[in-house]
Formats: sequence, C-alpha cells, structure tokens
Amino acid sequence: MAQMIRGNTGDWEIVIGMEIHAQVTANAKLFSGASTAFGAAPNSQVSFVDAAMPGMLPVLNEKCVEQAIRTGLGLNAQVNTRSVFARKNYFYPDLPQGYQISQYDQPIIGEGKIEIDLPGGELKDIGITRLHLEQDAGKSVHDQHPSKSYVDLNRSGCALMEIVSEPDIRGPEEAAAYLSKIRMILRYLGTCDGNMEEGSMRADVNVSVRKPGNPYGTRCEIKNVNSIKAVQQAIDYEAARQVEILEDGGKIDQETRLWDPAKGVTRSMRSKEEAHDYRYFPDPDLLPLEFESSWVEEIKQTLPELPDEKKHRFMNEYGLSLYDASVLIAERIRADYYETVAKERDAKLAANWVINELLGILNKNEKTLDESPVSASQLGGLIDLISDNTISGKIAKDVFADMVASGKDAAAIVEEKGLKQVTDTGAIEAVIDEVIAENPDNVAAYRSGKDKLFGFFVGQVMKKTGGKANPAAVNDILKKKLG
Repeated sequence: MAQMIRGNTGDWEIVIGMEIHAQVTANAKLFSGASTAFGAAPNSQVSFVDAAMPGMLPVLNEKCVEQAIRTGLGLNAQVNTRSVFARKNYFYPDLPQGYQISQYDQPIIGEGKIEIDLPGGELKDIGITRLHLEQDAGKSVHDQHPSKSYVDLNRSGCALMEIVSEPDIRGPEEAAAYLSKIRMILRYLGTCDGNMEEGSMRADVNVSVRKPGNPYGTRCEIKNVNSIKAVQQAIDYEAARQVEILEDGGKIDQETRLWDPAKGVTRSMRSKEEAHDYRYFPDPDLLPLEFESSWVEEIKQTLPELPDEKKHRFMNEYGLSLYDASVLIAERIRADYYETVAKERDAKLAANWVINELLGILNKNEKTLDESPVSASQLGGLIDLISDNTISGKIAKDVFADMVASGKDAAAIVEEKGLKQVTDTGAIEAVIDEVIAENPDNVAAYRSGKDKLFGFFVGQVMKKTGGKANPAAVNDILKKKLG
C-alpha cells in the first residue's frame, strides 16, 4: 500500500526506516541503582555513576537485560547470547561522560519482523534490523532563564532499547501503523510503558524518495518525534520537500533534521554523522554480555499472548472481523475485558457492545477502561437479558445508560423500572388489533401496495407498549394481520 507523491515528473515513492527509542520499564537505571520514576524534582535521581564522577564504574542491571530479551522475543527476533557494550563518543551538554554507552556491531537482539494492519484489511510484514541497549542522556531545559540553559540529569543513564527497522515502510499511514504496533507489543510485554507524552518512547524517522523501481535515494533523519500524529506530519512534509528539490534539479544532502510542530516543517540540525565519526570501541569497564540460551527459554515461557496471536485467535475463535479484532486487541486490558463479556455468549454481540457502546461512552467522558463504571460481568449480564428476550436491543441501550450513571446491574434496573419485554403473543395481538382499527386509511393504503407504511404500524405498536413488545413477534403478527 505504498503511498506515492505526485510531482511534476510523475510519481515518487516514499521510503522510510525508523529507529524507536523505548525506555525500559525497570526501577533502576542501566548501569546504576538510581531511580527511574517519572516526575521527580530535577537532579534528585542521579548517582555518582550517572554524573560520571571520576573512578565510578558502571554495573549492568540484569532486569534491563531481561526486558530486552523479552522484547526481542516479542518482535520474533534473534536473541544473541553474546553482545558487547561500546562507547559512542560525541559531545552533548547533558551527557556527563562525554560518551554514551551503547551497543554497536554486536547487539543483544538481531533480525526479526512484525505484522502491521493497514486500512482495508491488508496485512504487511516490516523487518526489524536489530534492537540494542543503551543509556539515555539527560535533558537540557532552555525556558527557565533568559540567557542560561539548565541541565536535569534524572534521565541520564536510564535504559533505552533502540529498535531499528528495515526501510520497509512506505508512507505516513504505514509508519503510524508500525509505531502503533511496536508500542502495543511493548505494552503487552510490560517492557516499556509507551507514554510518548512523557518521553519514554520517541522515534527517529529516516525519509527518502525515489522513482518506483529505482535504487534508494539519499535519506534525511528527523530526530526525536514524540507522537504518532507528528510522525505522519513530518513524513508528509519531508517527502514533499525532497521531491521539490529533486524536481528542481537539486540534490538531497544526508543530514539530521528536527520537526517543528508549531510551524509544521522540518529544519536542518546538522550534517548526518557516519558510524566512524563516533569512534566506537568496546567499553573497557564492561565485559561482553554473555548468558545461557536456557535463560532465554525461561523468559519465553513467561510471555503473554501477543497482539497478533490474539487478533488471529479472536477472528478464528469468535468469528470477528479484522476491524473488530484489531480494535479489541489494541490494549491488553481491553482484550481481557472483551473475553470476560464474550465467555459463553454471542461473541459478535459482545464485540458490538464493547466497541460501540462501552468504548463510545468512555471516549465521550474521557475515561479509560480502568475507570469504567460498568464491569465486564455487568455488561455480560445486560447481554444475557437481550439474548433471552427479557429486553429488546433498543431498551438495552436505555438500561446501559442507567448502568453507566448508577453503577447498578442490568437485571436490577429492568426489575425496578418494569422494562421486561412483552413476549405474550395474545397481548401483542390485542395492541395490533387496536392500531389497525384506529388507522383504516393507512391499512387500505398499505394493502394497495404502499409497503413502506409497515414501519408506521410497527412504530405505533411499539409506542403503545412503551417499546416493550418483542420486535420479532410484532413483525410476524403484523404481517399476518395486514396481509
């Protein structure tokens, strides 16, 4: 589903690769015991190691290694039982060592692939090149003083997983689907919270353009884009910028650019460094990371069912459409909620109620599923009342609104308000006879071929019964009487 850009010289294809930086969910940093909690006072979570005090030696956090292995398994990727930490040398004002401890040519996780869902039900595989562990830099704060910048080192040394994709992504829609799927997998695994607004997940987007079938063009890297919407906007702008330059006879300079969300443009930041510019070499303070493959197997046994497995199971086991299954597996808590509602019930009806009614009201009230006033078992109880014809689907919506407002069970509301459906055919027949007697003109018109009037008669019967008559029974009896 490659998205083309129409230029003066015809179509151009957008080629995208992404580097996602995901902060590892762990209580301590990659090489120190300092806390990683978000929102603490500036510089209150900085050990001597994070501040690069002379003589301080890094000690690798085993939990961070375990989380990287879990993530690699979740990305269907090769886990390397031997990897090497290297020093990546570059000056950054909030990187106290003057180098970053990262991994270079021997990362902990090798090649993998994930499946992304595209509009129209299309599925596509995106290759993963590698995942490596590295430490984060601190944060420069420029808006606290007219002429000075402050440095907060709380984030310095936090463990990051850098997940690098193959250049398999074609256009902003695919990029959004890829980023969403990676975020979903990490959240299912519990290895990163995916909170882009807190900076615990951000993306570098490499964009180039080419004529279809030609070799790859020169790429520009857009750094630290921190929302899915911004990724799409940045790709749209950058691809159009590159096409314009090429069609005017210019050439693309390989460089690092920044996304300016206020102006909706990418801006040049610096010329793109190559690997040799960083003077990578193995960190002399850290031995190569080696572990047994039996540990990988142990971790594998603890993995949850991942989004794609769950999606395909929902489609096969519950007969759901790709769209419904994709909506329901978007969050692990949502999938679990749905399965509780659907257990031993009509699975498609359960999906409709969870997606359209429950998620609809939660979105409207800006609440998460955690804050839902209606539990999964309560919603299941409402569906039972629809399935056994105690109430109609129309009355069920009113009962649901009452459940949201009061927190009461559906059965209690139906009993309290006398909402039980009238299924006694004798009682329904009596009401239908009344309606027919009151509307002789419409009866004559219906019998002379105005079939659309049938809806009028149904409406009159429902009105007289307060909406409580069983719709199927009403339709059957009306057809016989009017016929």
